[in-house]
Amino acid sequence: MGFVFYGLPLDGGRGRGYTGAVDEAIKTLTYRFRLKDGREKEFKVVLERPSMRQGLPARAEYPAWTKLEFQQCPNCPLKPADSPRCPAAVSLVDVVEFFKELPSYEVVEVRITSDEREYSGTKSLQAVLNALMGVHMATSGCPILDRLRPMAFTHLPFSTMDETLYRVIAMYLVSQFLRHRRGKAADWDLKKLVGIYEAIYAVNVAFVKRLQSINPQDASLNAVASLDCFGAFTRFSLSKDSLEQMEALFAAYLAD
Repeated sequence: MGFVFYGLPLDGGRGRGYTGAVDEAIKTLTYRFRLKDGREKEFKVVLERPSMRQGLPARAEYPAWTKLEFQQCPNCPLKPADSPRCPAAVSLVDVVEFFKELPSYEVVEVRITSDEREYSGTKSLQAVLNALMGVHMATSGCPILDRLRPMAFTHLPFSTMDETLYRVIAMYLVSQFLRHRRGKAADWDLKKLVGIYEAIYAVNVAFVKRLQSINPQDASLNAVASLDCFGAFTRFSLSKDSLEQMEALFAAYLAD
């Protein structure tokens, strides 16, 4: 018998079909945590359909580290007069404040549900925060990370690097197909995708500095750092043309 969590057995991170009621106007991702000290915490990411933009409730106050000019990313196109706070930071206030005293190696039990399915497992806090913080930042309205927003449509917690690479390339090629349909130039060779990830890398580096200002334990910092590990792997794979290993998957398409 597996461990029963919120009435359901944990299955080591496997996805199962989920048949809860669906609001066609929004997509909701719910992360439910149980910590080793017995505390339980739930976070909801509410995304508007079909854009997958994040809807956040207004707060009466925000911490100083969310100000746009505080460790602002060097490539940020936003201006304080128009956007006084960093969208990515605003989206993560609740998550960072709750977990800032916890180390990344702590093992937690988690159940993640979306409108379509659920995942559950026993994971390191860093691995779970990597998924939660990643979807928050990509859908927050940050103009640099907005390039990753389509990934939220097929949010995949605990994905491997190969799965992430596949999804990134698939997402990018869909975007180029849509550009082509509108008569715009399309980047079928993925040449600009590396540049997109270089820009995302700069955001991640600056965001780690932003979080360091509140002296958190390493869970949040390592979660952001591991996000860039995925980015570095993607940049390397694309720049070194290391996609040949995927060709076996597409043998039926490559045959004459």
